[in-house]
Order: sequence, then C-alpha cells, then structure tokens
Amino acid sequence: MALVGELELASFDYTDPELKGRRFHTAMSELAAEGWLAAGPYGYVVLDREAGEFFLRTRSAIFPGMKIAELFDVTSGALWEEMKRNILHVNGGDHTRLRSLVNPALTARAVERWRPAMRGFLEELFVPVADAGTCEFVGAFAKPYPSRTIATVMGAPVADAPRLHHWSNWIQRQFDAASMMNERAGIEQAVEEFYEYARALLNARREDPGDDLISTLLAAEEQGDKLSEEECVNLVLNVLIGGVDTTQSQLAHAVRLLAEHPEQWAALVADPSLAGAAVEEALRYEPITPFTARITVEELTYRDVTFPKDTIVMVCAFTGNRDLPDGRGDDGEGGERVAGNAAPASGAGADTFDITAERPKARALTFGAGVHYCLGANLARLELEEGLSFLARKMPRLRLDGEPLFESILGIYGLAELPIEFGS
Repeated sequence: MALVGELELASFDYTDPELKGRRFHTAMSELAAEGWLAAGPYGYVVLDREAGEFFLRTRSAIFPGMKIAELFDVTSGALWEEMKRNILHVNGGDHTRLRSLVNPALTARAVERWRPAMRGFLEELFVPVADAGTCEFVGAFAKPYPSRTIATVMGAPVADAPRLHHWSNWIQRQFDAASMMNERAGIEQAVEEFYEYARALLNARREDPGDDLISTLLAAEEQGDKLSEEECVNLVLNVLIGGVDTTQSQLAHAVRLLAEHPEQWAALVADPSLAGAAVEEALRYEPITPFTARITVEELTYRDVTFPKDTIVMVCAFTGNRDLPDGRGDDGEGGERVAGNAAPASGAGADTFDITAERPKARALTFGAGVHYCLGANLARLELEEGLSFLARKMPRLRLDGEPLFESILGIYGLAELPIEFGS
C-alpha cells in the first residue's frame, strides 16, 4: 500500500495555455506511456478507462463545485444559490430524486420530438452561406444551432437564443478558477438575469403549457413528489449550461476532424446513415471535456494506492476513451495495473479517427459516468447526428479553408474559429 503523495509520478501541467491541438495529442500520448497516474498542479490525473470510471462512479469522491465556492468565498447571492442547487453539486437522495423527475423528459425517445426543429434550424443557417460556398463554421453553424435548439427545448422564443447563449457562456465560467478570480461580477450578473428570465418563462408555461421541457418538468411527479419552482429553474439552468457550449464545441471538432480526414467525409457523404457512428467517433476521439474533476470526501484506496480525503483527481477522458473497455491489465490476464506500469493496451487503431471502424462496445467518458452522467447526453447526440447528416448532404466537397483556432483544454475544449470551404 502506498500513499499517492509518496509515489514518483510523471508531472503534467494541464493548465499550460499552449496545450491544445496537435501538441495536446502528443503530450497525452507521451503521458499515457508513463502509466495510469500522473501528478498535476492541484492534484492527480488518472489516464485509463478503468481508473477513470472508478473515480467518476465512486461515492467517496464528488464534483468539487462547492469547494470552488468555498475557495472563492461565494457565500450568498444568486451565484451561491445556483452553485448550491446545481445538480452536479447535489448528492445522495436529493440527487436521485431530481434525476428521477427530469430523466423522463430527456430519454432517447423523448428527445425525438425536437428532431424536426433541429432540421429546420440547420436549413435556416445554411441559406446565408449557400451561395458563397465558404464560411467560418463556428459562427455560422456551431454557435447558433445549439442555442436555438435549447430555446425550443425550454419552450422559449427562438429569438431569445442569443441571450441564452450569452448566459450559458458566462455561467459556465464558474468552473474555471481564472474566470472566478477575474470575471466574478459577470458570472453573478448572468445568473441573476437568467433566474429572472426563467421564472417569467415558468409562469408563462403554467398558464399556457406546451410540448417543451419546462412544461414537462412542471407536470413531473413521482410518488406524489413534484419539483419546487427553485428546483425547476435550476434544472432548466443545468440543461442550458450543459447543452449549449458543449454541443457547439463537439460539433465544431467533429466537422474539423472530418475535414482533416477527406476519406472519412467521403464515406459519410456516400452514406449519411453513418452520422451516428461519426458522432460516437468524434465523442471518443476528441472529447470536449478532456478532464473532469473529483475531490475525495474520505480516504480511499485504489490499485494499492491511498488517496487522502480532499485529494483532487482529474479524470482524463481523452486517454480513457482510447483504452480497452474490458479492464485488462498489461499482462492481458485481467491483472490490475499499479503506478509506474506501462500504458494500458489500446484497441487496434485507437489513435486513429475512423467513423467506419468496429470499436469495442464501450461508452465514451466524454459525458462522464455514474450517477452524474450528463443529463442531456441523448439530446446532444441527436443534435450532433442531425448536424452531420445535414452537412453531408449540403456540403459534399467540404474541406478546411485555413487553420482552426483552438481554445483552452480547461473546461469546455472548443474552437474559436473553423474556416471551411464547400463550394457553392
């Protein structure tokens, strides 16, 4: 048994602002070759699937959102209320109850009702760029498409989509230490404005219910228990901030990857039914949540390594998604890996982007795992599938028209710009 702080581990600075694009890929491959565990600036990084799933699923570690509140002295006001009620920060019986009330509205079957709206938004967004045959994809498609979809899902006017995107972008910054240090006032303001907007929307849906998420949540009931107004407002906020920047970023990366691999784009153009497989491959290959934080609430031991209470662990979806799903160790006989062992064996072509590859059936860690698995995963998958299927039909000659501009890997890993050309 070894204390994690006593191990000699590879050092990895995931806060390096230059760590993005190809440099990020190279750094992660080299790090994974060192073993399943590395030391980071504020804690530790776990690199294989089995370890990642363990820390995402264990009840001995939680999302450190309230620790962020404590560190930045957030003790009152709208941001405090939002952080306290955010479903990411709620655990135990309260979390189970909230999930049971909201899950029926976001099942794979339930989100199908928004497929026609998604198709309509894509058609609308294509019109202004069709004749030019070129566009900056993030601004033209990736940014407006998810926010219009979320507006429809919420039951808000589509004209409010830009405001929803603005609020989502700002509220999301609560998970970034630098933003909490330098942009706290802007985050607080965004939460206050969204709360006011959402409460008015709740009142409107009470008087005139429709086929939308808010109306569904207002009617949701399990064993006589219903959501309070505060719970309903905060669940809608969770869906908003979890479903705008994330889908925007994953769609942009998916299109970038397909443009960088012309043979993959040609396969999708020839058979648009591959859109679902393309979505799963993009989620696996370039997760827009490359690191997910957990903090231990008690001492725990894993693979003969002891992690003390209050240890921060970063689960790396990037390397975990490239790992075999069966948990085999390096000996191939089911043995567990220990610190210092070589990297886990990966499936054939795990470092290759291939939408036609037959991969082992394993859910990507991109949406997390365990009780805090992403609420809106089904909605995001549907949006991405519709987006890629549409683009394959409309842009058969897609290619890059310049260098993509990558954003930081911290928080949501997106693209600031993606210039593309597809012919008029």
